[in-house]
Amino acid sequence: QVQLVESGGGLVQAGGSLRLSCVASRSILSAYSMGWYRQAPGAAREYVAGIGEDGSTNYPDSVKGRFTISRDIAKDTMYLQINNLKPEDTGVYYCFAIDGAGDHWGQGTQVTVPS
Repeated sequence: QVQLVESGGGLVQAGGSLRLSCVASRSILSAYSMGWYRQAPGAAREYVAGIGEDGSTNYPDSVKGRFTISRDIAKDTMYLQINNLKPEDTGVYYCFAIDGAGDHWGQGTQVTVPS
């Protein structure tokens, strides 16, 4: 079973940028899709970006233009670039991967943007 480990979170002032990383324990070529969710305190988990097997990307309107998902297949790593951070971006960011064995999740990385 693939294991995912996120990193790159932190405390950043509004307007700043962060790049989150998600390292997989084995090749991500087998993943049908990968992506990121986030969860703000007291809120449901929210989808923020996805990347398909063919490299196509998808974002909800709420983050389009500020979030960019990418992957480095050689490094088995997926990234989430977040620009122009806003207080409402605060939350725990989780990466996921879906393959033939089902869906897999990382433990999350905290992003805090003070208001």
